[in-house]
Amino acid sequence: MKSNLNFKNIIFVIFIVVMLVPQTRKPIQIWLNKGLALFSPSTIDENEQQVLTDYHWVLKSTSGGLVNLENYKGQVILVNFWATWCPPCIAEMPSMQALYKDYKDKVTFVFVSNESPADVQKFLNEKGYTFESYRPTTASPEVFDVTSIPRTFLIDKSGHVIIDKTGAANWSSKEVRKTLDEILGEEI
Repeated sequence: MKSNLNFKNIIFVIFIVVMLVPQTRKPIQIWLNKGLALFSPSTIDENEQQVLTDYHWVLKSTSGGLVNLENYKGQVILVNFWATWCPPCIAEMPSMQALYKDYKDKVTFVFVSNESPADVQKFLNEKGYTFESYRPTTASPEVFDVTSIPRTFLIDKSGHVIIDKTGAANWSSKEVRKTLDEILGEEI
């Protein structure tokens, strides 16, 4: 009995040490968050949806171009706040890339990071992601009150926030695609 207890204690100590070492902590956190990212985000009940009314938000792309969210008013928009150092962000990025690949001509994707454009572009290149990332140059609209990342908003053509998800999720799921097809007015 005591031997079993000692074995559990040793395993626990090893786990704590592994989690304290940055080189091993991040891959473990990403792996754990990939498990969480298997789940699809939920839509918000219609009577609880916030509405984006102020679209004025200027962002600078990693390639240096400026864009104002105002230009996309009346379109379906997916806004994702993320960072290259964030394990849940990294865990959900493959599903974001898959969704982007299939919907980039129908949905406006706005990936937002406060990191340096060089760091973001290096990460995107290393992972083979083809979407553009942006850095805010003005304050974001009030709807985007982000205190933790990843945080993703799906906004319909009339500005209703259909999905507001904090944490990793499967953005390429059947449920998300069905929701997108519905708000895009396409046949399912």
